Amino acid sequence: MPDSNDRTISLNVKPTPSDSSAHPRAVNYSNVGVAQGIAHLDFGFIEPAVLAAIAKTAKDGQAAPKGLDGHLVTRVAMGVDVLARLYQQIQQVLVSLREARQGKG
Repeated sequence: MPDSNDRTISLNVKPTPSDSSAHPRAVNYSNVGVAQGIAHLDFGFIEPAVLAAIAKTAKDGQAAPKGLDGHLVTRVAMGVDVLARLYQQIQQVLVSLREARQGKG
């Protein structure tokens, strides 16, 4: 049972990149799965030309392929409590972007 004095505080955290994380990686696909209280976030990349070809196929009324090959860029595992905080942060970013867009319009 959570203590009634539990609270969230905001801290400025500056992660130092390692060799493998020093450069951003492009992703255009993501998937989240949860098993045994651990969320697994897969980030991948599918060639844009392949995506365009599938979109054209669907537009032409043809059947889409049953599967698709892509490249796994990275997999991140985190507890569901961390996933919930990530969800809150993503919501805040999306709200800020929407407000900025509405302010321009």
